[in-house]
Amino acid sequence: MTLRMYNTLTRKKEEFVPLEPGKVKMYVCGPTVYNYIHIGNGRPVIFFDVVRRFLETQNYEVTYITNFTDVDDKMIRKAEEMAVTVPELAETFIAAFLEDIQTLGVHEATMNPRVTDNIQEIIEFIAALVEKGYAYEARGDVYYRTTKFAEYGKLSHQNLEELQYGIRIEVDDRKENPQDFVLWKAAKPGEIYWDSPWGQGRPGWHIECSAMVRKYLGETIDIHGGGQDLTFPHHECEIAQTEAVTGHPMANYWLHNAFLNIDNEKMSKSLGNGILIRDLVKQIKPEVFRFFMLSAHYRNPLNFSDESLKQAANALERIQNANDNLKHRLATASVTGEIEAAHTERVAAIAAQFVEKMNDDFNTPDAITAVFDLVAEANLYLQQERVNAAALQMFLDQLQVFDQTLGILSKQADELLDEEIEQLIVDRTEARKSKNWARADEIRDLLTEKGIFLEDTPQGIRWRRK
Repeated sequence: MTLRMYNTLTRKKEEFVPLEPGKVKMYVCGPTVYNYIHIGNGRPVIFFDVVRRFLETQNYEVTYITNFTDVDDKMIRKAEEMAVTVPELAETFIAAFLEDIQTLGVHEATMNPRVTDNIQEIIEFIAALVEKGYAYEARGDVYYRTTKFAEYGKLSHQNLEELQYGIRIEVDDRKENPQDFVLWKAAKPGEIYWDSPWGQGRPGWHIECSAMVRKYLGETIDIHGGGQDLTFPHHECEIAQTEAVTGHPMANYWLHNAFLNIDNEKMSKSLGNGILIRDLVKQIKPEVFRFFMLSAHYRNPLNFSDESLKQAANALERIQNANDNLKHRLATASVTGEIEAAHTERVAAIAAQFVEKMNDDFNTPDAITAVFDLVAEANLYLQQERVNAAALQMFLDQLQVFDQTLGILSKQADELLDEEIEQLIVDRTEARKSKNWARADEIRDLLTEKGIFLEDTPQGIRWRRK
């Protein structure tokens, strides 16, 4: 089955055909760095990491860009509250963001461009819009002329009349039309600014991504992603800006994840129900949160609760236990030889099932079902008295292949449990009694490799970790 993904632009699943065979250009809107990220922010961060990982397992070379908005009104206000400069504020929360997503097992982006490093490109982009008649200057601000772009509203599937009555717009006599949006904002006294043809100021929110996408990925990209809340106005405005300048589609596929609710209520400042990721992972393993996020399809709303986290923890424990048990039996397995065809065929079928589900619009809950099918097969095999080392390794390898996409196995998965160490010591003692020196040495080497040191004492063998 070929990869198909739901395109917000066309409102249907489409076969994925990259611009260049074997390569994917992917841009996901990043955070405005004025605070720590909350669990709602975690959904796009984790989902698009999985999209990127899966594409890479399918032998695509992925250029993955996610930006930092490091100057805007929120940042200026927060910097004033904290009595720091905007750049100092940005450095603090960029470092915090990178730390938090690393905790969640998110792979580092190909690049994290910052708005403040691309001011010249943004100014040039705005100047091109002005020259083409898509933008106009008004008392130091520059606005986009939405009536000039005939397809404005095509991503959110609304027209200008619907937008006028469907959103709250502040009255601004500088605008030709209430739906026009700002590209360049004139600086107020004491605010951070850059010089431009329209005076001192800073970029508007939407223009940043248009300029950075074109600079780092080109005029048209394969996949543009973000949360559902970015469909309008942010991504709608990006399309209008970019396509007005280039005359080409900005992105061929637009992907948006649904919201995360908390106890069946939408996260909001007024309710005060936001939970920071760095606080959550002090209470639960980050892999549990990641598993929870992938337990529902990305286009479906997901409800966060204590009960849902408990269910995720229990489910993930089954997978982790199977992985650990396979490693333990492999460390002591002595049977070698050909793997039974029935086992290889079943594992191959499960692997194909996993890929099929991921190819169907990144259906992670059904892909996780395939993981559990593999766990069930492995657990049945582990019940046998005599097991084949090659078969154990096959199960382990397939779990690792699945985890290359999902990233849910513990980072400490390679660390031996205390009971595993004790059993290996017993096995080594038995091997020495039977003068199976090769097996005794093999176990000691394994323990040494895992950082476990053995000491012979009058009370028996003791062990300690490095």
